[in-house]
Amino acid sequence: MIPKVVIHSDPEILGGTPVFVGTRVPVQSLFDYLEGGETLDEFLRQFPSVKREQALGALEIARDSVLSSAHSS
Repeated sequence: MIPKVVIHSDPEILGGTPVFVGTRVPVQSLFDYLEGGETLDEFLRQFPSVKREQALGALEIARDSVLSSAHSS
C-alpha cells in the first residue's frame, strides 16, 4: 500500500526542496537516477532512508500529474 504523504517541503529542510518524508533525500534524486539509467533498486540502495513505498508513491504522483495534465489540455 502506498502511503498518502510521501513528499514533504519545509523551508527548514534543504531550503524547501521537496524531500521524501522523514528524510533529507530530495525527490529530484529519484528522477535523476532513473533518467540516468539506474534502477529503482539502485536508488534505494544508495538512499536506504527512503522506503520502496515512498519511491513508488512519488512515481505514482508524477504519473497521475502527467496523465491529468494530458487530459485537461
